Amino acid sequence: MDMRECEVIAPNFKKRLSGVTSTIIQLVPVQSRALGIAVLGPGLPASLPRLRLSQLPGLWRAPRGRMVRVWHARRNVEMLPGIVMRDLLRMPLKLVFTSASQRRHTAYTKWLIGRMDAVVATSARTGSYLDGAHEVILHGIDTQRFHPAPDKAAAKAALGLPAEQKIVGCFGRVRRQKGTDLFVDAMIALLPARPGWTAIVAGRATGPHESFEAGLRRRVAEAGLAERILFVGEHTNIPPWYRALDLFVAPQRWEGFGLTPLEAMASGVPVVAADVGAFSEIIVTGSGETGIIVPAGQADAMARAAGALMDEDGRRIAAGANARAHVAARFSIENEARALEAVYRRLMGGSPASGRTPSSSATRL
Repeated sequence: MDMRECEVIAPNFKKRLSGVTSTIIQLVPVQSRALGIAVLGPGLPASLPRLRLSQLPGLWRAPRGRMVRVWHARRNVEMLPGIVMRDLLRMPLKLVFTSASQRRHTAYTKWLIGRMDAVVATSARTGSYLDGAHEVILHGIDTQRFHPAPDKAAAKAALGLPAEQKIVGCFGRVRRQKGTDLFVDAMIALLPARPGWTAIVAGRATGPHESFEAGLRRRVAEAGLAERILFVGEHTNIPPWYRALDLFVAPQRWEGFGLTPLEAMASGVPVVAADVGAFSEIIVTGSGETGIIVPAGQADAMARAAGALMDEDGRRIAAGANARAHVAARFSIENEARALEAVYRRLMGGSPASGRTPSSSATRL
C-alpha cells in the first residue's frame, strides 16, 4: 500500500493462527471499503492490503488529508512498538488497543494500556477488567460467508456425514481450556438414548494437547461410540461444517470473546454455551431464544441443555431461525467495522485520504 493512502495500520505479530488473527483477516477487507487500512506482520493472507517493514520510515509523514494515522494493536507485543514509534521516534500516530482478555492484567500490561489513545473492549465483561475509559464494541460476523444451508441433508452428505442423522458439533482447538472433554462427556451421556444423533469434534490438538485428544478418543471407544462421536480434524473452510449442524455446543472453560457461537447462529444453528467470554451477551435466552447458557465447567448442565434441544425439534428449529435473524440484525461484521471507524476518525481528525468516501455514521454496539 502507498504510505500516503494508509490511514490505519493493523499489526499482527503472531505467526500462528489465533482468534485475534482471524478477527484481522475478517475485518480488514470490510474496513478497506471506507478507510486506507493495511496489515503489517506474518501469518496473514497475501490478499490483504499490507505494508512492508521497509515502509515504516514513511510513518514520519501523516497520510494525505490527516494529521495522524492510527496504529491498532490487539496484543502487548503490538502496543509496545506503537508507543516507541509515537513517543520516542515522534511519529504522528494515535494508538488504539482492543482488549479481549477476561482476567486481571499484569502491571506491565496496565502500563501499556495506560498509554493508549483509545481502548476498545470486545464485551462488557472484558471491559470490567479494564481500569480506565474504554468503549465496548462487540465482534461481528460475515453473514454472507456464514449462512444457513438451503438443503441440510445435502450439506451433510457433501462432508461425508450421515445425511439421515441430526448432527451436534463442537468446533475449536482440542484442549482442556476449550472444554472439549466436557462436550465428549455430555455426548457419551446423551447419545445412547438418542440413536438419531451423531456428534462431531472439529479442530486440532497441538503439542502437549495431543495426549489430551488421545485420551478423549479412548473414552469414546470404551463407551462404544466411536462411530457416533467423530473427530473430523481441523478445516480451513469451516462454514460448510456449520451448515451441516442441527445444534452447536460451545463448552469452553475460559474464553476472551469466542466467535464460534456467532458463526453457528449466523448459519441458522442454535447454541448451548458455557457462561464465559461474551456468550451471555450474544445468545438470547427466553423469548426469542437463540440458545441456552449453562454454568462453565459443568458437563451435567451442558448435557441437560443439549438434551432438551435435541429432544424438541420445534423448539430447536425455531431457535435456529431466531439465531440467524439475531446475528444479521445486531452482529454483522459491517456493524463492527463502522463502530471501529468512528473511533479512528475521532482520533485522526481532518478529511479522509484522497479518493475515499467516509461510510455512514458508526454504530456503537
